[in-house]
Amino acid sequence: MFKQIKRLGGDSLLFALMNVGTKLIAFLMLPVYTHYLSPGEMGIMENIDAISSILTFVIIFGTDSALAYFFYSTDNKELKERYVQTVLSFRLYLASLFLIVFLLFAKPLSFLLLGMSGYEKLFYLTGIILVFEAITTVILTYFRFQFKSLKVVIYTVLQLGAVAVISFLLLKYFSYNVDAIFWARFYSLILISIALFSTLSKLLRIKIEKDLLKKLLVYGAPLVPASLAFWVITFSNRIFLTKFESLDSVGIYGIAMKIGMVITLLTSSVQMAWRPYSMSIREKPDADRIYAGIFYIIFIIGMLGITMVAQLSPLILKMMMINPEYIEARNYIAFLSMSSFLSFYYLIISVGLFLKEKTGAISKYVGISAVISVILNIVLIPLFSIWGAVAALIISYLFVNVIIFKKSQEVYYIPVKPGKMIIVYLATLISIGMITFLYNNPQLNAILHVVPWFLLLGSIYLTGIWKAIFDKK
Repeated sequence: MFKQIKRLGGDSLLFALMNVGTKLIAFLMLPVYTHYLSPGEMGIMENIDAISSILTFVIIFGTDSALAYFFYSTDNKELKERYVQTVLSFRLYLASLFLIVFLLFAKPLSFLLLGMSGYEKLFYLTGIILVFEAITTVILTYFRFQFKSLKVVIYTVLQLGAVAVISFLLLKYFSYNVDAIFWARFYSLILISIALFSTLSKLLRIKIEKDLLKKLLVYGAPLVPASLAFWVITFSNRIFLTKFESLDSVGIYGIAMKIGMVITLLTSSVQMAWRPYSMSIREKPDADRIYAGIFYIIFIIGMLGITMVAQLSPLILKMMMINPEYIEARNYIAFLSMSSFLSFYYLIISVGLFLKEKTGAISKYVGISAVISVILNIVLIPLFSIWGAVAALIISYLFVNVIIFKKSQEVYYIPVKPGKMIIVYLATLISIGMITFLYNNPQLNAILHVVPWFLLLGSIYLTGIWKAIFDKK
């Protein structure tokens, strides 16, 4: 038992370090990107990445969860490898199909997504990148399932590090524009693929075992709609911003989102630990009270973290980015940080649905939220520009949290007081709004920055939810 616990702890620490390391590298590259690229070029990258992300969901097609299930359902080493080979071949075929589509239709895609031609080669590169990612991600998953966690961490960090270094060199010394990022991704995947070649040669098969693929898809396909719905909520606003505003708006929005997502350094680690932990205590007689306390604690830390992002991010933006074209991004960072927290928090408060095996409700309501998101983007962006996209994102994720929490409570009641959380949530929205207003009006006395903090801390104190942190029971 101790050996298993030690392994779990060691692997968790390695993946946490990898998560922090990769996000830190991406964060430190923002000054480079914003120095050499205009907001319009950043908008081009954001839109192509948005399409790439949805195609990645389709290529995976739920086979990640399915492979995990069937890989550990047998002790037969040969059968394990056959499952991996089947997933690898399936993803490779799908990625190759999308590459052909990009090769044939790059010009109309450029007009559709970017509003202009001349960027066809970025779609060619994106198609090739999807093929290489289809290969490398399966191999790294295979290593992870074999508990070769150190290999996963090394290859992942090296790949992102190579993207950063090559991007910088191409931008600084070879006068590349937005092409640099895509070429850097391509070169880094080539290098990683060469490093993984011995494993690839063992796993790659041209023929797909249909019986194994059928089992994998029956298990994994139902998970695809939820993934696509989350894509709609998270990324579709870039497309609407392009249509109703400009690529410059997309670039500014993208930078604000990347900085706002700094809060995921906290939430992603909790997310990895939450599911096994929440399942491990479900038989405890006071499990409901433990869940309630954790709900409150994570919520309080999240609201404080979002307010801290609001307080510090404009200063960080000013220090990191000398290009004045991006200064507008400071208005949206805290609110996008709020949306990032909400996109994580629903996983915490949906614990009842997982305990009672009612997870189908999650896909249903995320799908409804995606429809709401599209409608809100169409209505709000023409009226309020980037603020419309921000509002659509927050409202959509807020709907997911409220409705999923309600449904989870119906099947497994947890003694929390939603009214208290609503008060603190509203206080947080007002606080980050006040901080944003103060940064946009520097002539006002700087001492006023303490007012939002008094408001937030006062709401936490008066509602009493802070007591969960000190509940020794």
